[in-house]
Amino acid sequence: MPVTTIAMLTAGGLAPCLASAVGGLIERYTEVAPDVRIIAYRNGYAGLLTGDSVEVIDEVRAAAGRLHAFGGSPLGNSRVKLTNVDDCVKRGLVQPGQDPLRVAAEQLSRDGVDVLHTIGGDDTNSTAADLATYLRSNGYQLTVVGLPKTIDNDIVPIRQSLGAWTAAEQGALYARNVIAEHSSNPRMLVVHEVMGRNCGWLTAATALAHHQWVQGARFAEWLENAADRWDAHAVFVPERPIDIAEEAKRLRPIMDEHDGVNLFISEGAGVREIVAAMEEAGEDVPRDPFGHVQLDKINPGQWFAKQFAAKLGAEKVLVQKSGYFSRSAAANDADLALIRECTTYAVDAALRGESGVVGQDEGRGGELRAIEFERIAGGKAFDVSVPWFTDLLRDLGQV
Repeated sequence: MPVTTIAMLTAGGLAPCLASAVGGLIERYTEVAPDVRIIAYRNGYAGLLTGDSVEVIDEVRAAAGRLHAFGGSPLGNSRVKLTNVDDCVKRGLVQPGQDPLRVAAEQLSRDGVDVLHTIGGDDTNSTAADLATYLRSNGYQLTVVGLPKTIDNDIVPIRQSLGAWTAAEQGALYARNVIAEHSSNPRMLVVHEVMGRNCGWLTAATALAHHQWVQGARFAEWLENAADRWDAHAVFVPERPIDIAEEAKRLRPIMDEHDGVNLFISEGAGVREIVAAMEEAGEDVPRDPFGHVQLDKINPGQWFAKQFAAKLGAEKVLVQKSGYFSRSAAANDADLALIRECTTYAVDAALRGESGVVGQDEGRGGELRAIEFERIAGGKAFDVSVPWFTDLLRDLGQV
């Protein structure tokens, strides 16, 4: 069956790839299938449910390459799970008694969509799989081709998700300026909280990028302008046990010698302990429509800061989060190359009628392919035994 209408949407949190991925898809279709109609649903699945779409007109096609230079999403995002009926009703996206999957399917049918491109993380693409299954069971054939977006780099079985390299680079830039605050007060504890719910890859990669900058910078090595003072002193990720008492013993001499300590902490590190304490106290644990703990509301960074401050004798504590800064950046050169490779494959797969999430399949030796939806899952753990991370910990004296 010939493809006549393409639809696309971006969903979930931001990542430094969304604008570029949208631009790349439009460019590739314009190159190989210029007569195909392209529409975009605004604000993710919310736009699909409400029929809020825009046509990709010729002027947009001609300017699509400009999107590679920007962060954010030109289409807008939202966090909507089509199988969470109560949440969809509560937000006014469907009426009471309606099935969001059916509402979305009927909208796609009315729009004559043959291919849907979803750009998002595991939740976005698992929702796309639910939608495709529903459509097939009701006699409507739809090719769904997803692109893997998450700065956490935690999608199974994808080796490298789009935007993660850029987020680490931007997080290191953020850290550089935040850590300069050490000179504003004696005995400063700086806690850099990095995004990463279940996976510590981004925290580790951000700390590595900062450490490499410190190694290459030409410090005066005088008073506060010294490499040891600017460097990371500890990295905490969810996949590695944290002995706060032992770490405090190691870090106290650093505080005494350098007048400050810099910690890189994954937002998911220590969450189990925090949630358990809240539940034991009878407090409500805030969660999003997907059931995830809302980390911004339980503040893991503040919790860690409180644990360490007294033990290190800190006079001032600064907790800063780089997430919104790093996730909204424009893609760097490494990510742009990966995005180009993936969008090219995604368009070609769509025109072949091949559904799946396009990425480097770790189960196939890193082969770029449309990975079956049923194999896509979130929460891929960071392998803390990889040499670049163990070398980093060794450099910081943490092992």
